[in-house]
Order: sequence, then structure tokens, then C-alpha cells
Amino acid sequence: MKLSGFQRNFLRKRAHGLKPVVMLGKNGLTSEVTRAIDKALEDHELIKVKFIDYKEEKKALAGSFSEKLNANLISVIGNIAIIYRESSNPEKKEIFIPGTHMKK
Repeated sequence: MKLSGFQRNFLRKRAHGLKPVVMLGKNGLTSEVTRAIDKALEDHELIKVKFIDYKEEKKALAGSFSEKLNANLISVIGNIAIIYRESSNPEKKEIFIPGTHMKK
């Protein structure tokens, strides 16, 4: 889903109080890390990923795993990436972004 600047800003504000749930360390973007990010996105929709290593490539890596997992890279600030993916399970959906859902 393509997000507008307003929607990205909304999600950035929602993520402000979140703690990173996945750490990307020396081993890089392994299949285990990718699975952990995928699971965290399914559970929480909006997550933070902290880069412990690979700090020079953080934007490229964040873009890579976001695209691979069909998620939106909201922003990379410092060594933290904010990632969003709408839950595939309507019962688990926690975040309703302004302008993306039609009223019934």
C-alpha cells in the first residue's frame, strides 16, 4: 500500500513511544532476522528495528527487507527503522490510518 506524507507522519507519531523489537547485528539480514521481522509485523503492525551493525547501509537494508516483506518503510532515524504492514487478520488489526479506510 502506498502511503501519503500525512499517513507516514501519523505512523511516525504512533511509533514514537515504541521500543525496538528486532535488532540487526553482526550477522546482517539473515533468514532468522527476516522471519523475526515478519512475525513482529504480523503481531504488531508497526515496529521499530534497531541497527547495531551495518549502520552505513541501514537505509538500503531497511528498504530491502521492507520490500521483501511487503511492508512500508516509514522512516529511518538514527539507527532505528520504523516499519509498517497492515495485519492480514482483521481481528488483529490495531492501527487505522486516516484516509485508507472507507466509512460504511
